[in-house]
Amino acid sequence: PVTGARWSGRLALQVEGDAQSSFSAGFDLRGSPREGELELTTPLGSVAALLQWSPGRARLWAPGQPDRSAGSLDELVTQATGAPLPVAALFDWLAGVATPVPGWQPDLSQRLTGRLAARRESPPTEFRMILESR
Repeated sequence: PVTGARWSGRLALQVEGDAQSSFSAGFDLRGSPREGELELTTPLGSVAALLQWSPGRARLWAPGQPDRSAGSLDELVTQATGAPLPVAALFDWLAGVATPVPGWQPDLSQRLTGRLAARRESPPTEFRMILESR
């Protein structure tokens, strides 16, 4: 079992470019940047995807799709979404620490009300979280 911090709520991701894509889901984030788990759920509450990581490995499971794995969390997230996303930095951002991530500008101004946002210029990406529990 994953130990450490835990957050849940809703998240949304919008990536613009040659083919614009967007995604929203419920989430349950547990652990730390070193070892953790991110579960994404549909509006009806079923698991849409499960991302697990530990030192030297990361795994992504989604219903009806082959499992994906990689040597690092960053590598797997980039492979799965086509864009690098700051999953490891989320832990600091959720704690109110604006850890810099190349290309990303976190907006923590609404963190105390349970809202977090980050923007990336290239490819143009918007990431938002609404926390329901911490």
